[in-house]
Amino acid sequence: MNDMAIKEIVGLALILLGVGFDISGCVGLVRLPDVYNRIQASTKCVVLGTTLILIGALVWMGSAAAMVKGIMCILFILITSSTAAHALSKAAHRSGVELWKKSVCDRFAEDRANGQVNEEEGE
Repeated sequence: MNDMAIKEIVGLALILLGVGFDISGCVGLVRLPDVYNRIQASTKCVVLGTTLILIGALVWMGSAAAMVKGIMCILFILITSSTAAHALSKAAHRSGVELWKKSVCDRFAEDRANGQVNEEEGE
Protein backbone atom coordinates (compact mmCIF):
# COMPACT_ATOMS: atom_id res chain seq x y z
CA MET A 1 0.00 0.00 0.00
CA ASN A 2 1.14 3.47 -0.66
CA ASP A 3 1.27 6.31 1.86
CA MET A 4 -1.94 7.91 0.58
CA ALA A 5 -3.99 4.74 1.05
CA ILE A 6 -2.78 4.35 4.64
CA LYS A 7 -3.79 7.96 5.43
CA GLU A 8 -7.23 7.36 3.95
CA ILE A 9 -7.74 4.13 5.92
CA VAL A 10 -6.61 5.71 9.22
CA GLY A 11 -8.70 8.83 8.53
CA LEU A 12 -11.77 6.78 7.68
CA ALA A 13 -11.30 4.61 10.79
CA LEU A 14 -11.14 7.71 13.01
CA ILE A 15 -14.21 9.17 11.32
CA LEU A 16 -16.17 5.94 11.80
CA LEU A 17 -15.09 5.76 15.45
CA GLY A 18 -16.28 9.36 15.90
CA VAL A 19 -19.61 8.55 14.27
CA GLY A 20 -19.92 5.60 16.66
CA PHE A 21 -19.44 7.91 19.65
CA ASP A 22 -21.99 10.34 18.19
CA ILE A 23 -24.52 7.54 17.75
CA SER A 24 -23.97 6.32 21.32
CA GLY A 25 -24.50 9.88 22.54
CA CYS A 26 -27.77 10.09 20.61
CA VAL A 27 -28.90 6.81 22.17
CA GLY A 28 -27.98 8.24 25.56
CA LEU A 29 -30.10 11.32 24.91
CA VAL A 30 -33.11 9.11 24.27
CA ARG A 31 -32.55 6.48 26.96
CA LEU A 32 -31.10 8.25 29.99
CA PRO A 33 -33.53 9.16 32.77
CA ASP A 34 -32.97 12.83 33.60
CA VAL A 35 -31.61 16.06 32.20
CA TYR A 36 -28.31 15.81 34.05
CA ASN A 37 -27.46 12.39 32.62
CA ARG A 38 -28.56 13.54 29.17
CA ILE A 39 -26.29 16.58 29.37
CA GLN A 40 -23.40 14.29 30.23
CA ALA A 41 -24.18 11.99 27.29
CA SER A 42 -24.43 14.87 24.85
CA THR A 43 -21.17 16.40 26.09
CA LYS A 44 -19.29 13.12 25.73
CA CYS A 45 -20.83 12.68 22.31
CA VAL A 46 -19.70 16.11 21.14
CA VAL A 47 -16.24 15.99 22.67
CA LEU A 48 -15.28 12.46 21.66
CA GLY A 49 -17.34 12.01 18.51
CA THR A 50 -16.86 15.35 16.84
CA THR A 51 -13.21 15.59 17.83
CA LEU A 52 -12.49 12.15 16.37
CA ILE A 53 -14.35 13.05 13.18
CA LEU A 54 -12.28 16.21 12.84
CA ILE A 55 -9.02 14.37 13.54
CA GLY A 56 -9.97 11.75 10.97
CA ALA A 57 -10.67 14.44 8.39
CA LEU A 58 -7.34 16.09 9.20
CA VAL A 59 -5.46 12.82 8.75
CA TRP A 60 -7.30 12.10 5.53
CA MET A 61 -6.78 15.56 4.01
CA GLY A 62 -3.32 16.22 5.40
CA SER A 63 -2.97 19.81 4.20
CA ALA A 64 -1.50 22.51 6.44
CA ALA A 65 -4.50 24.82 6.05
CA ALA A 66 -6.89 22.04 7.04
CA MET A 67 -4.71 21.21 10.04
CA VAL A 68 -4.82 24.76 11.36
CA LYS A 69 -8.58 25.06 10.88
CA GLY A 70 -9.24 21.63 12.35
CA ILE A 71 -7.11 22.22 15.43
CA MET A 72 -8.86 25.55 16.00
CA CYS A 73 -12.24 23.83 15.73
CA ILE A 74 -11.17 21.08 18.12
CA LEU A 75 -9.97 23.61 20.70
CA PHE A 76 -13.21 25.58 20.35
CA ILE A 77 -15.27 22.42 20.87
CA LEU A 78 -13.24 21.33 23.89
CA ILE A 79 -13.64 24.71 25.58
CA THR A 80 -17.25 25.51 24.75
CA SER A 81 -18.78 22.06 25.15
CA SER A 82 -17.79 21.55 28.76
CA THR A 83 -18.59 25.16 29.63
CA ALA A 84 -22.04 24.90 28.06
CA ALA A 85 -22.76 21.59 29.82
CA HIS A 86 -21.78 23.10 33.16
CA ALA A 87 -23.97 26.16 32.60
CA LEU A 88 -26.95 24.08 31.47
CA SER A 89 -26.76 21.67 34.39
CA LYS A 90 -26.35 24.49 36.89
CA ALA A 91 -29.30 26.38 35.41
CA ALA A 92 -31.43 23.23 35.48
CA HIS A 93 -30.52 22.63 39.13
CA ARG A 94 -31.26 26.22 40.14
CA SER A 95 -34.61 26.20 38.34
CA GLY A 96 -35.66 23.14 40.31
CA VAL A 97 -35.34 20.31 37.80
CA GLU A 98 -35.43 17.14 39.87
CA LEU A 99 -32.76 14.48 39.75
CA TRP A 100 -33.69 10.96 38.77
CA LYS A 101 -35.42 9.22 41.67
CA LYS A 102 -32.62 6.61 41.92
CA SER A 103 -29.83 9.19 42.03
CA VAL A 104 -27.48 8.54 44.92
CA CYS A 105 -26.53 12.08 45.95
CA ASP A 106 -26.75 15.74 44.99
CA ARG A 107 -23.35 17.27 45.69
CA PHE A 108 -24.29 20.73 44.44
CA ALA A 109 -27.24 20.92 46.85
CA GLU A 110 -25.00 19.69 49.67
CA ASP A 111 -22.39 22.37 48.89
CA ARG A 112 -25.07 25.07 48.75
CA ALA A 113 -26.49 23.93 52.10
CA ASN A 114 -23.03 24.01 53.67
CA GLY A 115 -22.33 27.52 52.37
CA GLN A 116 -19.53 26.40 50.05
CA VAL A 117 -21.19 27.95 46.97
CA ASN A 118 -21.12 31.72 46.64
CA GLU A 119 -24.46 32.64 45.06
CA GLU A 120 -23.55 36.28 44.36
CA GLU A 121 -20.53 35.38 42.24
CA GLY A 122 -22.45 32.70 40.38
CA GLU A 123 -20.17 29.83 41.36
